[in-house]
Amino acid sequence: MSEQPTAGTGSQLRTLAVRLTEDLRAQLDIIAQLTGRSTTEEIRVALEHWVERTKSDPAILQRAEAIRAEIEHDAQTRRNAIAAIFGEDGTTTGETEASASSRPATRRGKTSGE
Repeated sequence: MSEQPTAGTGSQLRTLAVRLTEDLRAQLDIIAQLTGRSTTEEIRVALEHWVERTKSDPAILQRAEAIRAEIEHDAQTRRNAIAAIFGEDGTTTGETEASASSRPATRRGKTSGE
């Protein structure tokens, strides 16, 4: 049986296998029966609520910012490495002026003694 996208989401659904205790599965089955939804839909609804609650957790938000800063730092280091390899503006043959100008300006080619 394949999953179909939920109406209006435009997203393709992916399968996730989850191991549950017998007791938890029995409770889930009863809840699904009571709500008239499938166990899969009950799990999806529960996860959606959990994700929304987690997204507003201050500790999670703080950690996300730290990870974002790490990613930006790594990206800047790589941009600087490319600029050092290929020249002051970091462009290579075939790169358009428009794509080169869309990158943030950085100090390239400068040494700490300058």
